[in-house]
Amino acid sequence: MATVTDTPIRIGPLFRESQNICYRQWLQTIYESILEDPEVDALYIPLPTSLHVEWAVRAVESGKHILLEKRVAMNVAEFDKIVAACEKNGVQIMDGTMWAHHPRTAKLKEFLFDSDRFGQLKNVSTPPRYYFAKRLIVRFNRSCSQSSVFVTGHAPQVHSSFSLAGDEDFLKNDIRVKPNLDGLGALGDLGWYAIRAALFANNFELPKIVAASPGTVLNESGVILSSMEIAAVGTKGTLCVQDFVIPFEETQASFTTCTKAPFMNPWVNRPSEHTVKTEIPQEACMVREFARLVGEIKNKGAEPDGFWPNISRKTQLVVDAIKESVDKNCEQISLSGR
Repeated sequence: MATVTDTPIRIGPLFRESQNICYRQWLQTIYESILEDPEVDALYIPLPTSLHVEWAVRAVESGKHILLEKRVAMNVAEFDKIVAACEKNGVQIMDGTMWAHHPRTAKLKEFLFDSDRFGQLKNVSTPPRYYFAKRLIVRFNRSCSQSSVFVTGHAPQVHSSFSLAGDEDFLKNDIRVKPNLDGLGALGDLGWYAIRAALFANNFELPKIVAASPGTVLNESGVILSSMEIAAVGTKGTLCVQDFVIPFEETQASFTTCTKAPFMNPWVNRPSEHTVKTEIPQEACMVREFARLVGEIKNKGAEPDGFWPNISRKTQLVVDAIKESVDKNCEQISLSGR
């Protein structure tokens, strides 16, 4: 596996006012040499999001499998071009949502879909663990009508908040706050994790309606500035994870559950903490799973696993809808037919 890194772009002159054309041509030559290298089977691409569609398509057209950093594209139309190229060339694509590959995630899923311990999903919240006076709250509902999107008692409710914390230099110069690089700030970075977590808790069923709450904070370029825990409430139990994006420890991760605690005597069944150990950090787990899929395709003629691009597309769809809601003064956006 080779890496098409964004480090030179982050710190070099490529996207500064004094662009160095020779440096840019040198970088392109390096990238192209990797694409032409027959010894390279797969690429990890952490380039700025605005460059994903160009270099991801070029990579898969060269027969390379791609591990593509999130957010996967500037919008779902761009991602569809990448996926179409992958399908045409029979290569695997996976996005870089690391927490999905931690062994703890399998245990979370086991509890969430246990009808006896957790029951039916009613509410998911992913609030930030720290507030920096810059936040965007996103709410979306799975199946209720537009008029009752926030008050229904039958369909799951999702409340997601995310923020970017940093000094003045970060909030002005980081690629996450540059409209021509990553472009969506907190929504495209931390928001991707929050949205993926909410979809995960709802078995990746898309919501019918998405809406951004008022109060979105934008920088001078119009980029959203607005780390993270997840709490899920079911009809029979609750689940809480304090560090779902990046575990506090590399070799183990915990979560808390509570089940069948009656309203009049909630401490009959007290919350239980569960710890899941792992020999390698979640980043390595992700790469190992990606490499396994690539090996199955290369050595056994297996088909690429469509699960990964499918959930990437759903996450991108919700990201796009939230951005549209922000642009339309927090109007409710329907995802039907998208």
